[in-house]
Amino acid sequence: MSRPLLLPRANGKIEAYIPERKPLPPGLTGPPKSRHVYAAAHVVADPLADCDSSLSATLDWEATLAYRRHLWSLGFSVAEAMDTAQRGMGLCWETSRELIRRSVAEAKTLNKEIACGAGTDQLALSSDTDLQDVCQAYVEQCEFIEKTGGQIILMSSRALAAVARGPNDYVKVYEKILTQVSEPVIIHWLGDMFDPELKGYWGEVDPDKAMEWCLQIAKEHASKVKGIKISLLDADREVGMRRQLPDGVKMYTGDDFNYPELILGEGDHYSHALLGIFDAIAPIASAALKSLDEGDTQRFNEILAPTVPLSRHIFKEPTRFYKTGVVFLAWLNGHQSHFRMVGGLESMRSIVHLSELFVLADQAGLLTDPDHAMERMGKILELAGVV
Repeated sequence: MSRPLLLPRANGKIEAYIPERKPLPPGLTGPPKSRHVYAAAHVVADPLADCDSSLSATLDWEATLAYRRHLWSLGFSVAEAMDTAQRGMGLCWETSRELIRRSVAEAKTLNKEIACGAGTDQLALSSDTDLQDVCQAYVEQCEFIEKTGGQIILMSSRALAAVARGPNDYVKVYEKILTQVSEPVIIHWLGDMFDPELKGYWGEVDPDKAMEWCLQIAKEHASKVKGIKISLLDADREVGMRRQLPDGVKMYTGDDFNYPELILGEGDHYSHALLGIFDAIAPIASAALKSLDEGDTQRFNEILAPTVPLSRHIFKEPTRFYKTGVVFLAWLNGHQSHFRMVGGLESMRSIVHLSELFVLADQAGLLTDPDHAMERMGKILELAGVV
């Protein structure tokens, strides 16, 4: 496409833009050796389903599984049915169960790694809901995941946040779950910037005090904790916490703002990764991890640096709507035939936001076919009234 796109920008102007067409560096052909990395994968909605998207989710199963195959091909493990998959924002437990079943089966067929989110979202909250109900909901989901053969990521629970009366209630619930699971799990601490209903998780509003309770649980049940995924967008706090983890318990960064420095770390002190942004920047992240495996930390930083402005834009406030940007980029790159989302979340970001995302993705070298991406961007601009 030779003609430039006319993009609405944050300064109120319409500006012409032509992609830079950066070449994509070679990526991994298998899992990285230096770090353990999960990409939290998005789901592809069925755009032709005749359903009330506010009540139920209908997925395009082939396109959804094809994206997981794409992530596996680049060396990533897949984190399934997490918040990136719109868990709690359109994806209910019933659909999540089927998603987990299909994805784990696909992983087994291809001999790839997958871990799946276990939460309490099948529980209908009421004034009678108590800690026992929360425990039973967690146990149901954990048992299902283990039955399919998947690893467990123990997600933060809105229900627990609602009914707990203090840190000791969190200790009771997590202790019950961790003593019942068969294999070690990853505990996910999701900050309220991602989900406002999780404010005060671990029974403390002060994150440092909350961290102490999370660490207590990890230390008392270290044999059942594979790692902690912390999603607070606070690099210093993550570094402080990983220094206190018991032996054998990994830190998985969930910081979509500061991931390069946290993954690189210092010497033997670093974070592994479980990131939603790895869904969006998978080809570039794979190339960076290849450089890290080769001991070229300078090249690792050079490759990832242009992705940070893109990630910070995708995850800007309201952070919980980052999924819109992740799916938009997948559509631009031809991984799905449409820009429709579960729950209608495609409408949660402005055309100005999407235009800036287009520019930043191009500058990071993430438009795999610039002409095709320009054609698709042109269509959404036309729908938005940009002529």
